[in-house]
Amino acid sequence: MKARLSALTCTVLLAAASTPAFASGPITCTLSFDLAGWSVFYETATGSGLVSCDDGQTLPVHIRAKGGGLTVGKSRIEGGHGEFTGVYTIKDVLGTYASSEVHAGASRSARAMAMTKGSVSLTLAGKGKGWDLGVAFGKFVIEP
Repeated sequence: MKARLSALTCTVLLAAASTPAFASGPITCTLSFDLAGWSVFYETATGSGLVSCDDGQTLPVHIRAKGGGLTVGKSRIEGGHGEFTGVYTIKDVLGTYASSEVHAGASRSARAMAMTKGSVSLTLAGKGKGWDLGVAFGKFVIEP
């Protein structure tokens, strides 16, 4: 009986140790990205990035942005940075965000965006090259 109890105890301990831990609260995730695009009343941009979370998970992502507004220009953001809030698992960052944006620049471009997707929010900031001016509203898509 003692041998059975020891084997059962070892099995339970091994199973508990191999069970993945789930965050009991929100985790902190950031996005590093490059994004390039153009606009003449209609804005489009594409890029790539890497989501990193404080629980050690990372996820390479593809980014698409589309929208319209009072905007004109062409720009490229390299080494941009974003911060997510309301994230419980890294997959929460994927999907379509409603975005608003203000941008301005000549030769050197600066961009700031704030967006939401349900309870998840994302703020982006970046500097780059190009010329642009305007305010745009639309969608920002993050895909694996």
